[in-house]
Amino acid sequence: MKPFKTLAQVRSPDGSLITLHEHDGEHYIKHNGRQLMSTIATVSELLLADLGCRHLRNLPKPRVLIGGLGLGFTLKRVLEIVGKNAVVHVSELLPEMVQWNREFLGGVNGELLKDPRVEVIVEDVFKVINDAKTDKYDSILLDTDHTPSSWVQAKNVRLYERAGFTAVSRALNPNGLVAYWSATEEPVFVQKLCSAGFKVQTYEAKAHTTAKRAVHRIYVGEARPLTEREVAAQAAYKATGKRPQSPSAIRLERAKAARSPFISPSQAEGLARVELRKSESRPSPRK
Repeated sequence: MKPFKTLAQVRSPDGSLITLHEHDGEHYIKHNGRQLMSTIATVSELLLADLGCRHLRNLPKPRVLIGGLGLGFTLKRVLEIVGKNAVVHVSELLPEMVQWNREFLGGVNGELLKDPRVEVIVEDVFKVINDAKTDKYDSILLDTDHTPSSWVQAKNVRLYERAGFTAVSRALNPNGLVAYWSATEEPVFVQKLCSAGFKVQTYEAKAHTTAKRAVHRIYVGEARPLTEREVAAQAAYKATGKRPQSPSAIRLERAKAARSPFISPSQAEGLARVELRKSESRPSPRK
């Protein structure tokens, strides 16, 4: 029997042990002894690119961000989809992971890092997304964790909460897509993504072609386009630095101002809120 060899290992910023292994010509990456990915189970990594980049084939110069280099299979499929003028950024937190691809995985997908369309950014993907102010992306593909509720790095929770959703929305071009890889089904995450204003589609994915069950999931989100009022509000905020009040807040202030001067401010606010709830619960008159 051929031995299971450990080729390299590194401690991540939070102290987790990331290891690279080889056995009988196949490669494996583990996180604290738990398998993250391998060269024998790549179907879902390829599907992540297929679904997240499905709208890019006819774009003259698409921009793609991949969160997590791994073994390079998502990068491989992205480069097969996009044209010769594409820009593909790969955000990888660990410089050692990049070096492993060049040193140990040249025969897998490591040679793709030499493609002129590819730029590797050794940085936390959340920061890369958050910093994309002007040069936005047409696709953002995120494969950084086991699931949206089980993270390789504890701080990655930001990617699956409101802060991450807001950053992704701002970093996407109109009609852009974000795709999240998950080892299992995550219905709560879907609800959060929908609540953040994304139209979400869920796709089942097998680990490998001969698998009997599709246990992995790919979640594809399309940001809801801004309304005219929201666009105007954003423009006003940029110009003045003051966030506009919501209609409910305006009505509340008016109700407080109309109260008797003989009651305390806290009483006025409480009574105003009661009136506001009553008015909002009444059916609107028929026209």
